[in-house]
Amino acid sequence: MPITGCTESAPASIPLTEEHDYAASPLIVVDRIKYETMSREIEELRRQLESYHLTQEFGLQFPSYEHLMAFWNLIQEATSRMVRVTSGQKSLSTSTSTESPVNRPTKLLPVDELFLFLNYLATGCTQRELCHKFNIHRATVSRILVSWSNFLYTLLGSVSIWMAPGRVRANCPTDFSGTYKNTQVILDCTEMRCQTPSSLLLQSEVFSTYKLHSTLKRLLACPPMEH
Repeated sequence: MPITGCTESAPASIPLTEEHDYAASPLIVVDRIKYETMSREIEELRRQLESYHLTQEFGLQFPSYEHLMAFWNLIQEATSRMVRVTSGQKSLSTSTSTESPVNRPTKLLPVDELFLFLNYLATGCTQRELCHKFNIHRATVSRILVSWSNFLYTLLGSVSIWMAPGRVRANCPTDFSGTYKNTQVILDCTEMRCQTPSSLLLQSEVFSTYKLHSTLKRLLACPPMEH
């Protein structure tokens, strides 16, 4: 007979535990040759992934990180003499500041500024995106882009890109052996569509009557060599 005033309690639940397989061996048997082969494949994939991030994600167009740093080592010494875009403005002002482009502090290290500039050229991202990526002001991004454009144009523009005349003649096709035997370079021009600038003066300079749009004009040159 149930007792008045008392309620029946729910049956207690007993947790179930999984049985241990005492027959299982604690050692894992692995094929050594297969393991070494897979390890080499993993290392190769890791190197390819690093190269992919450098060339695709950041768009730097360098085959590897070593190539990027090799280029940086070539121009690193010259960066100490870089004339930044603000130096000309300060020289024209009435300020008596004697701060030079060499000792002026910058928000980023020079190698990081180069990385920013290459990122901008390869990916075409906006200055607003770059200022968020590098955690700097948008005006600073603009000054870095202009400064590095002028610097690399001057530095790399001084490098001779023309082949020696003797080498050109040695590899010249037979079609040029007659009247055109003294040909050193073949010239051509091309146009690439670009964004229309807001300045009316710049619009008149970049507008193309052939493309009916704003374009960048390029003069191309190649030696007459057999491939």
